[in-house]
Amino acid sequence: MAGPAIIEVAVNGVTTRERSPHVPITPEEIAADAIACLDAGASVVHVHNSATNLPAEEAASRYAAALRPVRAARPRAVLYPTMGGGATIADRYEHHVPLADEGLADMGVIDPGSVNLAGTSPDGTPPETGFVYVNSPADIAYMMRVCADKRLGPSFAIYEPGFMQTVLAYHLSGRLAPGSLTKFYFSSGGYFGAGRALFSAPPIVEALDLYCAMMGHEALPWGTAVLGGSILDTPIARLALERGGHLRVGLEDDPSGPPNVEQVERAVALCAEVGREPASATQARAILGLPR
Repeated sequence: MAGPAIIEVAVNGVTTRERSPHVPITPEEIAADAIACLDAGASVVHVHNSATNLPAEEAASRYAAALRPVRAARPRAVLYPTMGGGATIADRYEHHVPLADEGLADMGVIDPGSVNLAGTSPDGTPPETGFVYVNSPADIAYMMRVCADKRLGPSFAIYEPGFMQTVLAYHLSGRLAPGSLTKFYFSSGGYFGAGRALFSAPPIVEALDLYCAMMGHEALPWGTAVLGGSILDTPIARLALERGGHLRVGLEDDPSGPPNVEQVERAVALCAEVGREPASATQARAILGLPR
């Protein structure tokens, strides 16, 4: 039987108050919600700022306002921010550095590839947007260096099989920064409203089978998430737990879902059904091999 299961909660993302009355927005709200989720059984907390395209120091300051109370109240919790905006990868990523230096970040988000993050209109027609979420090989190398230099565990979001190829290449070449968690992101139409998601794979068993087959017997901690819905409403959640994987829930991924604490509590209940206890923060650090 697999050991404890890590439950990550992504507390807000880009979810607005109009989309969900439960989403925490202010630093005080984020801190309180994060602490409640940790007490409910989560061990990893991922947070967003209320603003993008900020200089690194200002972005770090905003994150710190939310993360300092969490670190003070639950010192072993695994905490990390998201990517920022900006013209260069340094603009988008450098806020990780002061957060790491202050001990407020334990992981660094790395999206190891590029993808058309889009959804259809309600009538099913594809959009004509020019937006592509771009993370070039050079960008990925930059993020990996920051994680290695600042002893942050990479938190990988796997939107497409090519993303997994990149993670495996770093791992097999011995260049993967330690402490990683590789999460398979499946998609649902709820992420962009009423439309159909045009990225990733749906949360079906065959899609999980593909990623597990790609990973083979490599010792990489991995988990699952659904963007636009709840992983807990799919067959993937139970199967992932049975196979030794971990779970991510939260209002970032399921913007129309219940409050974050309720999502964590539901994940804890599923862990109990499968016969796995939710990992404590200390256990999560050991499972991931976090260097900090």
